Amino acid sequence: MTKIAIIGAGSAVFAQQMITDVLAINGLDAGEFALIDIDPVRLSQAHELAELTVARSGKPFTVTSSTDRLTALPGTDFVINTIEVSGLGNVQHDYDIPMKYGVDQCIGDTTGPGGVMKFLRTAPAWLEILRDIERLAPAAVVMNYTNPMSALVLLSARGSNLRVYGLCHSVQNTLAELAGYLDLPADELTYRCAGVNHLSWFTELGWQGQDLMPRLKQAVAQPEIYEQDIIRFEMLRHFGAFPTESSGHFSEYVPYFRKRPDLVAQFTRPAYKGESGFYAHNWPQWRAEHAARVADLIARENAGEAAIDMTRSPEFASNIIEGLRLNRPQFITCNLPNTALDGTVLIDNLPQDGVVEVGCTVDGGGIHPQPYGRLPEALAALDRSHMAVHSLLADSVIRQDRELAVQALMLDPLTAAVCSLDEIRAMFAELVEAEHADLPAYLREPVNA
Repeated sequence: MTKIAIIGAGSAVFAQQMITDVLAINGLDAGEFALIDIDPVRLSQAHELAELTVARSGKPFTVTSSTDRLTALPGTDFVINTIEVSGLGNVQHDYDIPMKYGVDQCIGDTTGPGGVMKFLRTAPAWLEILRDIERLAPAAVVMNYTNPMSALVLLSARGSNLRVYGLCHSVQNTLAELAGYLDLPADELTYRCAGVNHLSWFTELGWQGQDLMPRLKQAVAQPEIYEQDIIRFEMLRHFGAFPTESSGHFSEYVPYFRKRPDLVAQFTRPAYKGESGFYAHNWPQWRAEHAARVADLIARENAGEAAIDMTRSPEFASNIIEGLRLNRPQFITCNLPNTALDGTVLIDNLPQDGVVEVGCTVDGGGIHPQPYGRLPEALAALDRSHMAVHSLLADSVIRQDRELAVQALMLDPLTAAVCSLDEIRAMFAELVEAEHADLPAYLREPVNA
């Protein structure tokens, strides 16, 4: 029997989608979903929704739930991590304080000052989870969905003996978007794509033997297409490759589009296309809407309506389970150490001790990353700047070294494009002061600083 633990299951809709995806695996006919969350109210909702989803499938899976992972982890085969640590209470700080210093963020949860602070809030809890898995389920395959993805997977590589696989939907979503721009079926496209999470690159794109990159570049001249993805088309125009994160979020990863108000006005658009403070201004409402949606799904299902969508999603967690458990070959994109278990370097011109995002095959023998070779050097340089930030952040937590965290923020491309070193140091101190209740004590500024 297969046991799958979902940590952070209080995000009930995402947990329910993970469950739906597993239930859709043909031939995986029994098992247990162990739901774990520290919020008993949200966990109870997630449990009821999971039970209803299993009932809809007709498969004999059981659902258990606990606020204590120590009781839930033993016997686990797969762990899916989706935790969020104090994000709702700090999302406004993550946006407002940097904005005082001129650092304008759209999403602010993976890169930039917001991403740095989210990592520093999340890392201690993540390390504790990993240590518990090491003791209680050492053979489990660990899949992480929590952001900042690359930095947290790197922390697991340096602070744990577990092999952790970071999963995201950026690559498959971008492929679908590219297919839409080109009016072609996504499942017929061929491509090469690699880099780091949210900063990977479609360097090749084809269809029936045709090179589609010239055609994609021509789309820049079509306003109805260009306006949908301005910043990513600008990167394609200047760097020759298409990045894997939405224009708004991607704009935070590079120093070109958000460092002056005139540039923000020129290149960004509402919502995920770059709106200033989009997450900070909307997350509390989204959280309330999520709770209402879960309650509505439960009520409608209990009333006899088929309200739960049982369609398998493009998320890769179920593909890993299917490939490993049933020896049924799968292809996924995955975040993992750049140096593979056999010593092979996956992307030659990125740091060997970092974490990269590459294509992988999965079967009964394991998860097999596919070496990419060399990225075009300009793209690799953009990736390396973020890998340096991730490295400093991971070491800051492991060594309990505040200065390394400050230096990580100093190297962040968007922050460095706007602020002086003294301003960055002052911003970091202000962020820590505002969020100190949710941060490790070592980040507090020394009295004699």
